[in-house]
Amino acid sequence: MQQILVYADSLSWGIIPNTRKRLDFDQRWPGVMELHLASSGLRVRVIEDCLNGRRTVWEDPFKPGRRGIEGLAQRIEINSPLALVILMLGTNDFQATHENNAWLSAQGVGAMVNAIRQAPIEPGMPVPPILIVSPPAMSTPRGTIAPKFSGALERSLGLAKELEDLAGLLNCHFFDAGTVVRSSEIDGIHLDAPEHRKLGAALALAVDSILGN
Repeated sequence: MQQILVYADSLSWGIIPNTRKRLDFDQRWPGVMELHLASSGLRVRVIEDCLNGRRTVWEDPFKPGRRGIEGLAQRIEINSPLALVILMLGTNDFQATHENNAWLSAQGVGAMVNAIRQAPIEPGMPVPPILIVSPPAMSTPRGTIAPKFSGALERSLGLAKELEDLAGLLNCHFFDAGTVVRSSEIDGIHLDAPEHRKLGAALALAVDSILGN
């Protein structure tokens, strides 16, 4: 059985927009992806490590533990051997507590790629390939999270292109989620259930190709 680690934030955790509720495993995209891969004959286990508010290399001044690079190498060590690591991060780098632009956020993802490749895994275990997934572009933040993402729309412009360039530079796989899904009209940030289904199905095809089925 091949193991896939999804290291991500609330867009992958499956938060229901403008609530604190969560979609079931078979409704959120990592679960949808696993089910699609299994139906195609791949024996896979998707390990979800998705934390609401997770950044790349920055910390949340109000909630501890949101600095994604912290402890990442140990996550790789814990879950090895891994056939693939999927990184889908960046959205929270643009919260109002940070003055980041798209280039800076992509550099944060790059630091995480390096941390994965330098993880102290057991001798003989493979260094996993990495799939960088660019989150869909946000629209105007609405509802209860709007103040948290004040100014984020403008600062996040160009993230997909920066991540694609980074993936090419670091020899990672790349997928732009914005080519298949859109952020929710309810809050402008997260994914509605139908979008999770579409993203899970699309990523199953990408992962199937990467794993060489």
